[in-house]
Order: sequence, then C-alpha cells, then structure tokens
Amino acid sequence: MNILLIVTNRYRGPTPVIPLGACMIADSTVRAGHHVHVLDLLFVRNPLRALCTTLDKIQPEVIGLSVRNIDNNDMQYPVAFYKDLKPLIDTIRTKTQATILLGGAAVGVMPEQLLNYTGADWVITGNGEVIFPEVLDVLSKNEEPTHVPGIAWRDNTGFKVNTLQENNFALNDVIPDFYRWINVPAYLSRFSTIPVQTKLGCHFQCVYCTYRRLEGNTYQLCDPEHVANAIIKLIKSGMSDIEFVDNVFNSPYEHALEICEAIAKTGANARFQTVELNPLFINDELLLTMERAGFVGIGITVESAANPVLERLKKGFTSYDIFKASEIVRKHKIPCLWIFMFGGPGETEETVLETLHFAKKQIRPEDVALFMIGIRIYPGTEIENIARSEGVLTVSPHNMLEPVFYFSPAIQLEWLLKTIRSAMSAHMNFMTPKAIGLPFLPAINRMGYWLGIKPPLWKNTRLIRRCLRYLGRDILM
Repeated sequence: MNILLIVTNRYRGPTPVIPLGACMIADSTVRAGHHVHVLDLLFVRNPLRALCTTLDKIQPEVIGLSVRNIDNNDMQYPVAFYKDLKPLIDTIRTKTQATILLGGAAVGVMPEQLLNYTGADWVITGNGEVIFPEVLDVLSKNEEPTHVPGIAWRDNTGFKVNTLQENNFALNDVIPDFYRWINVPAYLSRFSTIPVQTKLGCHFQCVYCTYRRLEGNTYQLCDPEHVANAIIKLIKSGMSDIEFVDNVFNSPYEHALEICEAIAKTGANARFQTVELNPLFINDELLLTMERAGFVGIGITVESAANPVLERLKKGFTSYDIFKASEIVRKHKIPCLWIFMFGGPGETEETVLETLHFAKKQIRPEDVALFMIGIRIYPGTEIENIARSEGVLTVSPHNMLEPVFYFSPAIQLEWLLKTIRSAMSAHMNFMTPKAIGLPFLPAINRMGYWLGIKPPLWKNTRLIRRCLRYLGRDILM
C-alpha cells in the first residue's frame, strides 16, 4: 500500500524535537512491505500547500498523522497545538479518499477527544511501530481493524477502544533510519539532540502523569550492549549529541548503570544527556559512570522540595532524598538542570518558600533551576479527581482538549509570581518556561550553532540572562 506519514509538530521551542516515534513507524511499515513517504511539517512554511503537493504526488491509500503534544503545558502562556490538526484533515478529505489514522503520545492521552475533534477514521493508542503495520495488514484486505489491540474508533453506538497489550520492545526497532525520513541537518543546526529510548514502562504513581497509561507499568528493557552498539552507529553517521528520553532514565537503577558502563567501554566520542533523573537513584557510582560515558548534562525532576507537596503528588521521595541528591551532584562536574513545578496539591506559601530556599542554597551557580507553574490536567489521572473534589476543575472530560490546569487554591497566583520574580532577579541561573518561548530564540540558536556552541543550551542560562539584562530585556516571569 501507499502510505503517507505526517509529522504534525511545528513547535520549535527551545529546540526542535526529532520525531523518534514517526521514524520508528516508518521503518516498521517499510519492513511490513509498504511504500512509505514522511512529510515533516516542522520546517515547512506553508503546511497546507506542502500537504496538497504531497497528496497529488503520492496518492496515498492510508495517511497517518503523528501527534506529539496536545498543547505546550504552560499555564501562563498556553498554546493549543491540537487545533492544527483540523485544517490538515479537512484538506486531506477534500483531495483524497484515503483512510486517516491518528497516533502519537498525545493520542494515547486523549484518544476519544482527538477522534471526535478531528473526525479521523481510527486512532492508535499504543506503540505505533507495532500496531500501525497490523492495521495496514487488515486494511489491505478491505477489512476493518476492529479486532486489533490498541486501536480505537467510533461507530453508531459510540466510542470503542480495544485493550492495549504489552508490546515487544527490541532495540533494532528503536533506532530508526533518521536520515531516510527527515532532514537531519536542519534539526542538528538548531541544537536538536538524537533521541534514544532504552526501555518502556513506569511503575511510579505521580498523580498528574500519563506515562503508565502510554507505556504500561511493567518495564521492557533494552539490552545495554545493543544500546551501546546502536550509539556507535549513530556516531558514525554524524549524530553525536544524544539524549536518553526514557520517562525516568535511572530507574531501574541497575539498568541505567549498565547502559552507561556499556557506552563507556566503547570509548564512544559522543555527548550524552538526559533530563529525566529521579533523586532516589542518584549516587556517586552512577554519576562517575555517566561522566566516563560522556554525559554533558543531566536533569532532575523533583517538582518540589517540600514534603507536603511531594506526598500529595505521590512522587515517592522526600525532601531528604532531594537534599542528598543535591549534595552528590555538587561533587561532580556534570551540569545539572533542576525542574520544579509550583502550585500542586498541598502547595502553600510556606512550601513555596521552602522550595525556593532549597534552590538558592543547594543548586550550584553553574547549574540551572527551571520553575514551572500549574499542572496540566488530563482525563483519567488522579490530579483530575483531586481538582474536581476541590472545585478547581468543573469542565467535562470531553472538553479538556483545551488546556486546563490545577493550581493550589491555598496560594495566590500574583503572590507566587512576585515571589519567583524576586528570586530570579537575584539568581541568574533561575528561569521559567517564558525563556523557552522567546521569539528570537531560534535565531540565537542558529547563531550559536555556527559559533560552535554545544548542547545542552540550558547550561548557558546565566550568560543569556545577563546579555538580556544588559539589553534591558531580562525575562523574569
């Protein structure tokens, strides 16, 4: 069959994200015997014109749209990405009779809502590289894929979804042929990193998170030696800035350690990073091994440094664990990004000040603290139940495509903004998502690339903020 895969993401901040999932699906679809074309809309000036040209050229029988994010998860400056889908699908409907499928992480989070909004024929709620070829096999026989696990649709009786099964996860299916499907140099020149995923699954209980729904709660682990061999292949093809995008890289701890040891043994000349470390599993052994492997940046997602908030978020660690992790980080050279999220359940003025005190005292000046405000609420999560019980959320789950957020009723937004602004004015290594959305950031990135600056970009926060302050444009909130 003639297949068109459309990468719908057009958001470039702070750096463009290479579409790992879409490339994996393209590879698996070709292996299944189909003809595949990938249309990446990220760098296209006129998406609808590019789509029309591609439809006329390819005449696809099936079209898959990869949807990465519903919105930007920013309570202060929300941007709804899902609205870009309707014009694309309307254009497809006017030019072809092709079957339309939606897939991607966003679809796994809100399959029914996105199906209703777009009018697509089918949606894929799980691993597209496994499910999509199965659906194509059924469609090629002029049958409907109503029996395929992980597929959802709507009929006269309402929304239907098949239970998602645990899918096999093999390394050979995880490192796709990026150069075949996308314009890799365009990504690299904008500081994009090469995404590598070493496992599926999450057993943590965070009240706001959707990873367990997307990946399951049972770990499926890649063999560390295979990961190391795949990375060597990436380096030989000119892709040496690599980011591990596992939902929590250092859990299970032993697997992360073995991955780093396997890479270190190869002597690979690459630059690695991950911004998904859990403070529970940070110790000297892991960081030393990461340094030997070539890590140039790590991120620790803690959300808060106050126990009342950590408990309500069900993070599984305490402020003591965070303090201990910070003491270990201070002994090593790897730059560290600390990620906080103010306004969660249990947040008060006291807990805000406790978290800021930690950031001021325990985060090195050369490291960075990212402060986010509010929690995006997704249907079916525990934070939805909390929000409804507290009267924070009243809209129907069917209307939650438009971004809705939890913000603790125990604090005032203006007080929080003023308090964070005061902390940022005295600490140039503090930042908020507003810095990520600067309109001139892409131009700065391109200039930095040609000047030889290397990722991760966040490690230059102090320099960037000082330059902006000198120009009278410092970003405080």
